Amino acid sequence: MIEEIKFKSDIVEVIESVVRLKKRGKNYQGLCPFHNEKTPSFNVNPEKQIYKCFGCGKAGNVISFLIEYKKISFLDAVRELADRLGIKIEYEDAGDKTKVSERDELYELNSAIGRYFYDLLMKHPDARIARDYLQSRGIKQQTINTFGLGYALSGRTELFHWMKAQNLDIQKALSLGVIGENERGTYDRFAGRLIYPIFAPGGRIAAFAGRILEKRDDIAKYVNSPESMIYSKGKILYGINFTKDDIRNLDSAIIVEGYMDLISLYQHGVKNVVAVSGTSLTDDQVLLLSRYTKRVYLIFDADSAGVRAAMRSIEILLKLDFDIMIVDLDKGEDPDSYIQTHGREKFEDRVAKAIPFLEFQYRIKKQEGAFDDPGKTSEAIRDMLRPLARMGDILKRSLLLQDLAKRTGLRETVLDDELKKLVKDQQRSDQREENYRREEQRHEVPAENRTLFTPSVQKPRNIAEQELIKLLYEGDLNTTSVIAENIHPEDFINPLHQKLSVIVYTEYDDNNDISFKSLNTKIEDEQLREYLYSLTMDQYTISERWNSDLKGWQEEDRMMRAEILLRRAFDTIRRFKILQLDEKIAELQAKISSAPGKTDEEVLFKEIWELTQEKLRIDKEFTFNAR
Repeated sequence: MIEEIKFKSDIVEVIESVVRLKKRGKNYQGLCPFHNEKTPSFNVNPEKQIYKCFGCGKAGNVISFLIEYKKISFLDAVRELADRLGIKIEYEDAGDKTKVSERDELYELNSAIGRYFYDLLMKHPDARIARDYLQSRGIKQQTINTFGLGYALSGRTELFHWMKAQNLDIQKALSLGVIGENERGTYDRFAGRLIYPIFAPGGRIAAFAGRILEKRDDIAKYVNSPESMIYSKGKILYGINFTKDDIRNLDSAIIVEGYMDLISLYQHGVKNVVAVSGTSLTDDQVLLLSRYTKRVYLIFDADSAGVRAAMRSIEILLKLDFDIMIVDLDKGEDPDSYIQTHGREKFEDRVAKAIPFLEFQYRIKKQEGAFDDPGKTSEAIRDMLRPLARMGDILKRSLLLQDLAKRTGLRETVLDDELKKLVKDQQRSDQREENYRREEQRHEVPAENRTLFTPSVQKPRNIAEQELIKLLYEGDLNTTSVIAENIHPEDFINPLHQKLSVIVYTEYDDNNDISFKSLNTKIEDEQLREYLYSLTMDQYTISERWNSDLKGWQEEDRMMRAEILLRRAFDTIRRFKILQLDEKIAELQAKISSAPGKTDEEVLFKEIWELTQEKLRIDKEFTFNAR
């Protein structure tokens, strides 16, 4: 059943729903959804139904993509694909469908707790304070239902005792942070608070936020779940599970600060919105948002903290070349209060009148008096140029530079010289970060296998081995037959190549399916599978002739493709065997200088002559002649 689902799924269609892909030869390419990058290094191969990022190393098939991207279990990924295909999954044991993973258990526990909080808000007499508060804020019942709002009773251990009565896992609740422990014992983290469930992009509850409703100065207004296996505050944008489709359709996102800002906008029909939820915008959040749009409208409070948050957000957004507009509301207003008072039409009118981020920065600097003193002016201009240095779009950067020159009255060449210095500084900084990241990634590979993964150590023999492995995994019977007859697993120096060849030869000898999809299922070692993906997705530069031959595959018929593969097989076997002989000849030549006598030298020369004749025989034998 699982193999059927995987076989019928189109990996390009699945990934394209969350990543913008462009056709590049036989592959599709886009910005990697797993790490921050400006130049696309994420590749999807529709023929082999695999993906590979050459920036961060992530690789896999359609199921592993959903698991990694949506942070869901294997079973949930299979279910989602089955739903797409209209396939009904049948379980062998209806009473125990599967053993869920620890992540699933945590999500399920959060779901049960979320329902508990919701039921309290709806029915419990002590939750009237929360119901009255929501009514005063104009929040309707349908909106409460949509966002799953709830209430935590004010007693110290209400949730704890309810969990005990329901026989729920207390240790897992402690790991999620919904309950805590101190010297006085166990306590409820969110006691006496209005509850906002925080959903992962896939729609499951990853965490909770709680707002105190009484006026108190001795405790925090908001409390959030701590970091856990299923929750990282800097990687989730509040509300994106509800709004991502509207963001994609409108190709723009409004970024607000608070939960209630988003909820009010959504209730009034403004649904292309996300909230940063009490944290500064992070690189991971921007990366998440970039899957749906590259145009944003920032609405932050007009106080100094809000301005600083906006400035930081601009720099982070520019790293991924976002178009950034700033929405200016009346002083003392936030999105929630504005749309409640003035309605959707006037709010959207304010959004339509948003100003470019550069104009916003200039206004702020002017209000601060930065242009009243030459010393302050130079520093203010550098502050405004610094975000531009992060932009990858040179044309857009040039246009913004012209705009800044007009505003400041300075010559564009002066600003350009200063910007070039900042760009170089930024590039050096980025390079240091990249080197550090690569070094960390390098150390993740076991020392005994490191040279097998590192392109910089590509020697001719290893390159020939890689070509042979690629050919074996093309799924062509004639090609596999020729290689299997002439190259044995022990001929490979690289142990990974030995293992990969054994898998193909075993399936070939047993007359089994040797297509890439089928062979891929036989690889149990994840490291071995990722290495194969690296080869088959052309991470390594193998030969120009290889690339030129394969360019015609889409135009040539199947027989022509088979002939190209067979020709490449003959050519690669020939080179591989000649390289083997060259290594033996080099060893013998090294021995000649240290040979003890003339007789020994003659023996060595004779062996070299025989190996040279063998090279000529191989060169002739493995010259391909099309039939």
